[in-house]
Amino acid sequence: MQKLLFFVEQPYSFPILRPLEAAAKARGIEVRWFLYDLPESYLMADEQRLADTTAVNDYNPDAVICPGNWVPHFWPGHKIQIFHGFGIDKKGHFNIRGFFDLYCTHGPLTTSRFKTAEPTYGYFRSVETGWPKMDPYAKAVDTRTDITAPPAVLYAPTFSPSLTSTYALLEPLSELTRAGKADVTVKFHPMMAKDQVTAYKAALNDHFRVVENTDLLPALQQADIVLSDTSSVVAESLCIGKPVITLNTLHPGPYVLNITDPSELATAIHTCTEHYAERKEAGKAYADQMHPYQDGKSSERVLDAIDHHIREGHKGLKKLPFNWLRKRKVARKMRKYAGHVET
Repeated sequence: MQKLLFFVEQPYSFPILRPLEAAAKARGIEVRWFLYDLPESYLMADEQRLADTTAVNDYNPDAVICPGNWVPHFWPGHKIQIFHGFGIDKKGHFNIRGFFDLYCTHGPLTTSRFKTAEPTYGYFRSVETGWPKMDPYAKAVDTRTDITAPPAVLYAPTFSPSLTSTYALLEPLSELTRAGKADVTVKFHPMMAKDQVTAYKAALNDHFRVVENTDLLPALQQADIVLSDTSSVVAESLCIGKPVITLNTLHPGPYVLNITDPSELATAIHTCTEHYAERKEAGKAYADQMHPYQDGKSSERVLDAIDHHIREGHKGLKKLPFNWLRKRKVARKMRKYAGHVET
C-alpha cells in the first residue's frame, strides 16, 4: 500500500482522519485529500488536495477512506468506511449501502452487527480496529475521582432536529451560569441550525461561552462533566472517564445520568459533582464495549486492516452490487467537479 485518499464531506471529519494521516505518513504512505463542498482553508499547510476526478484518477490511490455514508464508486482504489461517529442509535449507522469493501469498526457493539451482516451481503469485510479519532484521546483519560464546585460542564448537543436538546436547555443553562453554579462551554455540531447558535451566543456571560474549534478534544479535556442528548459525544466522553448527563437520550442506561425534564439539570449536575467517582465508574462498562482501545493505536490497526484487505483482494467476496439509482445520484453530485465521471 503506497497511496491513500481521504474523501471528506463534513468539517467534523478532519479530527477523525488526521491521526490516520500521521500514522500513514510515518509508514511512508502518501496521503491526499478530496474536499466535497468544503473550502481548501480547512487543510493544513502540508496537506495536499486533489481538486477533481481527473486528479484522483491520475493519483490512482490504493484505497479511498471515508468517514461518511457514500463515496464516488467510480474512483480507483478499495473503498474503506471508518465512520463519522459513535452514534449507533441514530438511523442509518448500520445501513449497508453497497459502496464499501471494508468496514473498520470501533468495538464489540459495532463489530458484532457488521460481522453478522457479512455472510448475508457477501461483498465486504469488517475488521475491529478502533476509531482513529480516539488515538489522541488516549493521553487525555481523566483519572480524577473527585472535583470541586462549581464544575466545568461541556455542553455538546446533536444537531438532529428531532433529537437535539438545545431548545430545551438554553434557559436552564443560562440560569445556572448566571448564578455561578456551573461554568459551561458549548461546543456545537458543525451542522447545528443557525438560529440555535445565534440564540446561545446572545445568552453568553462570564460563566457561559461557545467554542468554535472543529476539534472537540481540547474542550473535552477541560470539562469535569459532559452534557448532551443522543450524540456521539456521549461515548467519546465516557471513553476518557468523563461523567455524562443526557436529556431524553434515545437509549438511556446506567452509563449516563439521563434526565427527562430540563428542570432536573441543576440536580443532575450536583449529583455528578458529589458522586464523581461513582458516575465515572457507571460509564466504564459501556465505554469498554463501544471502544475498548486506549493505546492510541487505532490508526495503526486501520492501516493494517486495509493492507491485509488489499493483499487478499476480492478473494471469497462477491462483486459490489450495481445499485444503479444510488450510484447515479452519486455521479450527479460529482458532476460539479471537472474530470471524467462514469455513470
